Amino acid sequence: MSKTTGKTGGKKVVLSGIQPSGKPHLGNYLGAIKNHIAMQDTYDCRIFIADLHALTTVRDATKLHEMSREVAIDYLALGLDPDKAVFFRQSDVAEHCELAWIFSCITPFGLLERAHAYKDATAKGMKEPTAGLFTYPVLMAADILLYQPDLVPVGKDQKQHIEIARDIAVKFNSTFKKTFKLPDPYIPEETAYIIGTDGEHKMSKSYGNVIEFFAEEKDIKKQVMGIKTDSTPVEDPKDPDTSAIFKLYSHFAQEKEIKELRTKFEAGGFGYGDAKKVLLEKLLDYFAPFRKKRFELLENLSYVDDVLKEGAKRAQGLARETMEKVRKNIGL
Repeated sequence: MSKTTGKTGGKKVVLSGIQPSGKPHLGNYLGAIKNHIAMQDTYDCRIFIADLHALTTVRDATKLHEMSREVAIDYLALGLDPDKAVFFRQSDVAEHCELAWIFSCITPFGLLERAHAYKDATAKGMKEPTAGLFTYPVLMAADILLYQPDLVPVGKDQKQHIEIARDIAVKFNSTFKKTFKLPDPYIPEETAYIIGTDGEHKMSKSYGNVIEFFAEEKDIKKQVMGIKTDSTPVEDPKDPDTSAIFKLYSHFAQEKEIKELRTKFEAGGFGYGDAKKVLLEKLLDYFAPFRKKRFELLENLSYVDDVLKEGAKRAQGLARETMEKVRKNIGL
């Protein structure tokens, strides 16, 4: 396992956080995970499991521990290389909380009132919203700025959090001394919005419209075959560009295969049931090696734990460098 300290070597620094939230789905993979893993070859990546953020909703210690480990297993199975990326648990680096408190002392109350996470939760009638939910963006700003990244991959709905982190960095730099660089959001347009199986909303567990590629095959089949379609008769032509089936297939197929499926859609005589079977076969084939790797990791959990421990050491070294500057600049 790599013992590097995390020096960039001229590469741009990328920071990504993942909340432990159960089985990953195609929306997670296409919108974030695939991109995170691909970036490890050309960027200096720091990727963390956001277990502290999960405390806003998870109240079971065993569940939180298991979900955090599952995220690690998923990422390693899908190709994350701990020799290329600094991969760690957020809670293993105490500096996240220290910097969050320092930021909370300079963050305007009104800035947090405008944050989407808190507004959405209260609008949906959340009972007794917590201080942690309200100050969520402050901890997120600490997560980001602690590692001095150039880019932060996010979905369009998370862009505001990067903007808040930049605002807090500007406030800190102007109040004390220039300490933090201002990161930019990185939003790949082609995968920023993955349609769910309801054919209407973004794929999300909250809508129940997901396809969980690490689930049992029978469950994957049920989710794929449950994709909502219109009532166009089998013999009639169909518009592939408005079909959730075709759009999902296009993310995993070769260009030739995509053209062939488009032709079938537009020619007619090709039912949605047939299209779902094509999609199911493609997904099972695409994720087969990842599923095999995941089974192997489940038989070697000590390796997974060692990866996280080594990642934490590397992250702690990076975090301490930043916090030495922070403490000096604010008078601690």
